[in-house]
Amino acid sequence: MNALPNIATERVTLRQLRLEDAAELFDYFSKDEVTEFYDLESFIEVKQAEELIHRWNDRYAKLEGMRWGITYPAEDMVIGTCGFHNWSKEHFKAEIGYELAPEHWRKGLMTEVIGRVVQYGFKELGLHRIEAFVDPKHIASRKLLEKAGFTEEGTLRDCFYEKGKFVDAVVFAILSKNHRGI
Repeated sequence: MNALPNIATERVTLRQLRLEDAAELFDYFSKDEVTEFYDLESFIEVKQAEELIHRWNDRYAKLEGMRWGITYPAEDMVIGTCGFHNWSKEHFKAEIGYELAPEHWRKGLMTEVIGRVVQYGFKELGLHRIEAFVDPKHIASRKLLEKAGFTEEGTLRDCFYEKGKFVDAVVFAILSKNHRGI
């Protein structure tokens, strides 16, 4: 498998996740405020982070998606991830997903990252549509997507079964023809 290409933004570098990043992923995925709106429980052991890295890298190997680790270039420590899953080549679309360690919230980093990942999706992958599914109560994520140029399209009732209950999802999307670029 070819390595996932590095992507630079103004402040951070996006690179392929490595097994040695597991401690950093565990650190923030073990926090309930990170997993509150995520489709998994808070981590209780580093092995869960290792399995997640394997799963994301396997998706890339099968060309089903890609997930970059977000790092500050000087430190090369993973502070979050962003990437595509549910990549449908037949329909030229993918779903974007992301998370960030809480100490890096509200600094504009994820807006910067999403802008660059969306640009990569349209220019390098030939996507026409990029979607995001967000819990209606996750106001910060909704505002983030709007700031990144996504349009709210509606609510899917009881769309996902997560953590023992059905949950709604608000659909956001951006089309290549509406993308303003960076």
